[in-house]
Amino acid sequence: MTLITSRYRTLALATCIGMLLVLLAGALVTNTNSGRGCGDDFPLCNGKFIPAYTVESLIEYSHRLISGLVGLLVLATFIMTIVSYRRYREAIIYAASAGFFTVLQAVLGAIAVVWPQSSAVLALHFGISILAFTSTLLLLLWADRMRRSGGKEDRLSRPIPRSVVVLLLIALVYTYIVIYIGAFIRHTHSSGGCMGWPLCNGQLVPSLEGATLYVFIHRVAAAVLLFFIAGIWLHIKRYCSNVPELRKSANLAFILICCQVLSGAVLTATLNNSDWLVFTSILHNMIVSAFFAVLADMLIRSWKRREGRT
Repeated sequence: MTLITSRYRTLALATCIGMLLVLLAGALVTNTNSGRGCGDDFPLCNGKFIPAYTVESLIEYSHRLISGLVGLLVLATFIMTIVSYRRYREAIIYAASAGFFTVLQAVLGAIAVVWPQSSAVLALHFGISILAFTSTLLLLLWADRMRRSGGKEDRLSRPIPRSVVVLLLIALVYTYIVIYIGAFIRHTHSSGGCMGWPLCNGQLVPSLEGATLYVFIHRVAAAVLLFFIAGIWLHIKRYCSNVPELRKSANLAFILICCQVLSGAVLTATLNNSDWLVFTSILHNMIVSAFFAVLADMLIRSWKRREGRT
């Protein structure tokens, strides 16, 4: 039995927080149109190591600096996991996936700077960032549960019905699609396609073309996700009443998806205020990132303890 040291947990926590900052800094770059703040140079900024002091260049360069520092934390976490906890396959998978997605998002970011990409491709960058953040959070949760269990492998208290696993898998994949649509809207500057909430331009079903079509699809998809998560919450409450760990996670997921919908309404209300829009957009991104990570954790833990698994 190998105990999880406080040093390792601290490193995992720092890496997770750092990855969240990378995700939010990337959202800030998009929301302030600072993606070209350093021109088409990488890793330099407009041909300089220290960029000119314009708002756009500072935002873009800060994003690169934070990403570089967090990349070192991810590398340190991976090395420490390999050296001290290589017998735990779950920890190795989380640490390796964090490293993979961190490198992938850095490569995609560099490509987007040197060779401008379409909005459809740029939207993938945020999706990769969420996967990187989720990997670091899953590792942090694993380390915390291992500490509390005295080094024993994490297991839910009762077997989980296969229906729960299937529903969580569908929810996770569908959530990623909704996230991608939202990122696509930001990169195409289509947020103003639907003014007002919950109606779109004062109509239940607006004229479906251009930016209005993109935003309306996103709203409908988000509404479907809300009701789907509510259904999963009820399903877990009914069939997993004797698994308090999963019920707590389901409660948290339901609260987060409700907050996500409300934050979308607040974001819409600030579309005409560029200063507030930056903050409401970042809040929207933070909540959906946490929601996606909670779903992933629920799916993995349920899969490990699913009915019929020996």
